[in-house]
Amino acid sequence: MESLSNYDYNLPESVIAQRPLEDRAGSKLLYLHKVTGLVEHRRFKDAVDLLQTGDLLVLNNTRVTAFRLFGHKPTGAKVEVLVLKQTGPSTFEALVRPGKRLQPGATIEFEHGLKATIEANLQDGQKLLKFESRDPLTVTLTRQSAVPLPPYVHEALNDPERYQTVYAQVPGSAAAPTAGLHFTPEILKELKGKGVQTAWVTLNVGVDTFRPIQTEDPSDHSIHGEICELPEETAEAVSNCKGRVIAVGTTSVRTLESFAIGRRKIQTGRQDTRLFIRPGYEFKIIDGMFTNFHMPRTTMLMMISALAGREAVMNAYQEALNHKYRFLSFGDSMLIA
Repeated sequence: MESLSNYDYNLPESVIAQRPLEDRAGSKLLYLHKVTGLVEHRRFKDAVDLLQTGDLLVLNNTRVTAFRLFGHKPTGAKVEVLVLKQTGPSTFEALVRPGKRLQPGATIEFEHGLKATIEANLQDGQKLLKFESRDPLTVTLTRQSAVPLPPYVHEALNDPERYQTVYAQVPGSAAAPTAGLHFTPEILKELKGKGVQTAWVTLNVGVDTFRPIQTEDPSDHSIHGEICELPEETAEAVSNCKGRVIAVGTTSVRTLESFAIGRRKIQTGRQDTRLFIRPGYEFKIIDGMFTNFHMPRTTMLMMISALAGREAVMNAYQEALNHKYRFLSFGDSMLIA
């Protein structure tokens, strides 16, 4: 039996990046050779040299549109709300913290006359909220929202665009596909000039992406579903690729492999994917990937272990810790190829 403890490691609080670097491409890049397990310490700007003419770079163009609000109960107790998905003119699916004592009928008050009533409890701890506002609701939500950062980031982010990729276009995500945060328009232009093609997928990142696996046997874990799309142009680019298919982030990997119907054969469309990629999985589309450094005991860590081997990945993580890499969403980058 594969044990989840094989994907555990000590993650010091001090290495969890609390803010993005001023220069998006200024991060370190750990290059893990997936065949040999060899590790190279590079800079992210070296990606232009590491990718080859004929390679295909596949990126997730989702855009973070969740709202993070701070309010209070009528008693004055503080409440944090992550507004995820609109279901009606004034109703939204949301996560509420603390939420156990807030049951249907309870109200939450915010600034500037904004108010929410809990309509129902939903699956996965989410709740259905109905909002009331003096001004147009979307205007009020946008004005009051803070950047919906992961729970391990404790510093506020003044510029919301730093939690978006430079190519973010399609609304719907609760979190950013953070492996793409390092790319700049200049790097993408240089790659194009070198003959590296780019293609796009869309996967709306859900809040479950931050939740560790709770079962010791990973096969007992219920993978969260995420909506993803793959257009015709991307399917054609994959089929015509003469080099390697390099995905940017676990979300791009998951999308590509979810639509795979054979080696370098892929279909198009839209689906709710529940694909759980872990060691033993045979990749059909990708040859490599860019990724950030992930939390212990997570599906993302298992995915990259499926690509490069668990031992090589855990050794690379220890190398990163020894060389003071920055971890998680605003942290440094890793290329597995």
